[in-house]
Amino acid sequence: QVDVVEFGGGSVQAGGSLRLSCVASGNTYCAYERSWYRQAPGKEREFVSSIHTNGNTTYGSSVKGRFTISQDNAENTVYLQMNSLKPEDTAMYYCKTGRSCDGVYLFGWGQGTQVTVSS
Repeated sequence: QVDVVEFGGGSVQAGGSLRLSCVASGNTYCAYERSWYRQAPGKEREFVSSIHTNGNTTYGSSVKGRFTISQDNAENTVYLQMNSLKPEDTAMYYCKTGRSCDGVYLFGWGQGTQVTVSS
């Protein structure tokens, strides 16, 4: 189990920006896959973005070009910079952190942070 805590949600008007942070437990020498997902009411959980310890990033098609994922490996922290926000970005945002260490894979989900974008 990896303990994960998100920070930074809030309310913003369309076109605005927010930055989410997510801190995970565990040794910093391990390999991590840090991801963001979101879930709007009545919808399935949707992949937003991910970043590996080696720096490789992936984005969902709905956020590509507007959101940027980054990390601080020394602090076991991942960030999601969200620009040009749209009302359809309104959702609960969840951080998932997977850790591979000494041949063992563990992962954990945060409790989520709410992002609300008004038109």
